[in-house]
Amino acid sequence: MSNLKEASRQAGKSANLQDGSVPVMAVEHVSHVYTSPQGQIKALTDISFEVAPQEFVCLVGPSGCGKSTLLRLMAGLLQPTQGQVRLDGQPLAGPHRQIGIVFQRANLMPWRSVRDNVLLPLELEGVPRSEAVERADAMIKLVGLVGFERTHPRNLSGGMEQRVAIARALVHEPEILLLDEPFGALDAMTRERMSTELLRIWEASRKTVVMVTHSIQEAVFLADRVLVLTPRPGRVRATFDIPLPRPRDIAVQYGMLFGELAGQVRAAIG
Repeated sequence: MSNLKEASRQAGKSANLQDGSVPVMAVEHVSHVYTSPQGQIKALTDISFEVAPQEFVCLVGPSGCGKSTLLRLMAGLLQPTQGQVRLDGQPLAGPHRQIGIVFQRANLMPWRSVRDNVLLPLELEGVPRSEAVERADAMIKLVGLVGFERTHPRNLSGGMEQRVAIARALVHEPEILLLDEPFGALDAMTRERMSTELLRIWEASRKTVVMVTHSIQEAVFLADRVLVLTPRPGRVRATFDIPLPRPRDIAVQYGMLFGELAGQVRAAIG
């Protein structure tokens, strides 16, 4: 277990950060409590970690450990009960245009075509139509949906819908992309293909990515670093640097190093 001890040497400290550099995002001693008619539920407790520019981080942990809550705090959709989230060194007070987010459900507008769904953030920003269409079409090309610009969501597969959601999240050129179990509703084969597609999109766009997933294999395949949360109230139990070479293809999952890393993450979850 020496590798486990080494991997969890610092609770969430990014190996990609140089001394004195500012992380894209920092979560600083964050706790969150939900209040309901039944009482208070402590979802997260004293979580701290940093995310470096262009880093791909995956969050894993048992069901109900607060992963999605943490991602919503990082998106500015919730405010922490204690602690703070910083974006480029500044406190995050709410949703920010430098943060894109994709949820488990694509949440596309069924009456709008692929292009018009991707265009929506630019329309809300008041970007001129000609520029907006050019940028939307560039994102549609990036996610591999050329030829489907005029197609409506009812005629798309689940994987294609998620590609549209990713394009929509990237079209306004955010600094960081947050993904909340984006492939959780897909069948195993489609999920595998979408993981490979996500790597391709990430390698082309080089955005900073933080992704919640229940799949250990998916996390190890995609990430530069995997953070393991404890059962509720969630806190960072361990962090693992993933030294698999890039670019990666699905064959890396059959290697000995991949198996060892996945085993260590599994052991940390318990």
